Order: sequence, then C-alpha cells, then structure tokens
Amino acid sequence: MPHHVPKIKTAPPPDIERELEELEGLLDELLPFKKLDHNVLIATWNIRAFGGLTERWEARDQDSPKRDLHSLLCIAKIISRFDIIAVQEIKGNLKAFRHMLKVLGPHWSFILTDVSGGNEGNDERLGFLFDSRKVKLSGLACELVVPNEKIERIQDGAFSRQFARTPYAVGFKVEDKTFVLVTLHVIYGKRASDRTGELEGIAQWLRRWAMNMHSFDQSLIVLGDFNIDRRGDPRYQAFVSTGLRVPDDLTEVGRTVYDHRTSYYTQIAWFHDQQNIPQLSIKYLRGGVFNFGPHVLKNRNLTPFQLSWRISDHLPLWAEFSTKC
Repeated sequence: MPHHVPKIKTAPPPDIERELEELEGLLDELLPFKKLDHNVLIATWNIRAFGGLTERWEARDQDSPKRDLHSLLCIAKIISRFDIIAVQEIKGNLKAFRHMLKVLGPHWSFILTDVSGGNEGNDERLGFLFDSRKVKLSGLACELVVPNEKIERIQDGAFSRQFARTPYAVGFKVEDKTFVLVTLHVIYGKRASDRTGELEGIAQWLRRWAMNMHSFDQSLIVLGDFNIDRRGDPRYQAFVSTGLRVPDDLTEVGRTVYDHRTSYYTQIAWFHDQQNIPQLSIKYLRGGVFNFGPHVLKNRNLTPFQLSWRISDHLPLWAEFSTKC
C-alpha cells in the first residue's frame, strides 16, 4: 500500500479552530488520559461509510460525500485520545482514512483487512489504529474462518456459512502484556433473526480460541458492531451464550446519535470462567461512551441523520485497562 498521504493545505477557519479546542477540553474532562507504563485505552467505533472526503471545510448541499475537512478533524481528535481503536466500515476508498492519518501524525500506525467481497460485505474493511509510541504489534494478524467440519458440529440452525465480513484478530503488546483484539461487523440482514446464527457461531468459535490463549497468559477481547438491538433479546443471548460478558458500566449506555435509548449494536466484551472470573491478563478499570453529538459541527443545525454522514451514526465505546496486574 503506498505511503503517500495528502496534506490538508489550509488552516481551519477561526470558528472551527475554537470548536476543536472546546472538543479537546471536553475530551480531557470525560475520558481518562493515556498514561505510559500505567494503562491502555481501547476503543471501538463504527465510522459510517468511512471512505471518500470532500476537501472543503464545509461541504455544500451539492457535494458528495458530505464528510468534509471539519468533520475529519473532529474524528481524528476523538481517535487520538485512545491507544488502540478498532474501526468498522472503512470503505474501499481510503481517501478520508489517509487524510486522517496525516492529521494524527507519524506515531500512529494501522493494520487493515482487504475489502469484503459480495453484496453482504458492502465494500467494507475492518481495521485497527494504534499509537505506536506505546503499543506494538505482537506478530499475530488473521481473519477468522471457521473450518467446514466445525460448521457441521455447531448447533443445528445456528450457523451454516462463513461470516459476511470475516472477523479480524490482531495481537498487540503494551509493556509486558500481550492481548488479542477481535473486531467484527455482524451482518444486519433483512430481519433481526438473520443475525442470531452469526452471533452464536462467532461466540462458540471464539470461546475455544480464548481458552487456549488464556493458558499462555494472553487476553482475548472482542469488540465491534454486533448489531444487537437490546439487552436480553435473542441476539444478545446468542452473543453471551458461551461466557462473553459486557462490563456492568457499559450495559446501560446509549450507543448511537439518534436517541438516548440503550442500544447494543456496539460492544466490548471478554470471557469469564465458571466462577465468573475474567479471563484477562490485563485488569479492566472502567469504560464508557463518548457522545460527540452536541459538541461537533455545532453551528450547522444538522439533524442526527445529517450528522451521521459527516461523523457517524455510532458513538465510540471505550474501555480502560491497567497493565499493572
């Protein structure tokens, strides 16, 4: 992949500069700080149709896409507050992604899948961005494909094909702690029931893998867009059926810009054993969501739907872990 990244050629107008400063202050207030030799901040964010970019500070009505330079700087400002962030819906067109890398700076690295084929794949990539001053790759990177003989053994009706967008696993190292993050974007389907089999299939497959990893003092953390409507529905039950658990402080937070109801689309979870002990080599401290909606593109009078095409319809979900355990 070529390394040339275009530069943003002009400085932001004063009103945008002021808004970005206010956004930075809010992030200081609401998110933990990244601390070397102390913690690791891991996040997940489905950035809606993260592909093209209109190279204006404010996209006009006739411009397509609606994501402009102002929007991009807001996204980059939020991403920069984490050590590692899993991103879903990176499109085949990497223009916005490349501009964002330039904004983030040379110490930011990334690893991506190729685009998913077929209509259900929707020309999407899965990827991780990480601050290389603190985070290193451990050497593992793979897409998760269930062998055909394993598919046959999974509970009848639960799973009968490969995933529409293949889950992506990458190993990371912070200090002396090694952990594997698995990100995925579960098929939405025509009906909610279309997702149940895929969720149950990935949960069963990951459970076996996690048990092997924990024996080597590694953690497996699952994060991404699981398209779960609500807690307790059949999709949620399929997700937690093999021991995956969502931390208590992430169970009642909203996850979209559209309303403040608790939706479960975006998740961060890991396995617990039969004594409900987390199977982690790093210690979970706290987590949350950053609701950027009221604080970005404030002077444009955008509806949540319009905002979703400039920033996203999903909110970033984050978790802070201690590396001192």
